[in-house]
Amino acid sequence: MDQTLIFATIVGMALVTYIPRAVPLLALASRNLPPVVVRWLGYVPTAVLSAMLAPCLLLEDGAVNLGVDNLFLLAAIPTFLTAIFTRSFFGSVAMGMGLVALGRYLPIM
Repeated sequence: MDQTLIFATIVGMALVTYIPRAVPLLALASRNLPPVVVRWLGYVPTAVLSAMLAPCLLLEDGAVNLGVDNLFLLAAIPTFLTAIFTRSFFGSVAMGMGLVALGRYLPIM
């Protein structure tokens, strides 16, 4: 592949990634948003993270798997409880990673 094409592709990808983030930031930087909009925007990270996480937890080979053989779903339940009760991001991540590692190491499923 031509080096110029690779460089142009990287620059193009950087622009299409950066511009959608920079334009709202620059357009809204000096404005006060209504409280309802600020509150609504506060839910966006949670909604995006949920939308990214749900397929990984619930789908297996393209089908919904709510069974006890779904390691990621089983690990998610105590991880969510850890997140709710401790409100610790790193504790929740450590709990989830530890449970998945333990589930893969121990052939209980």
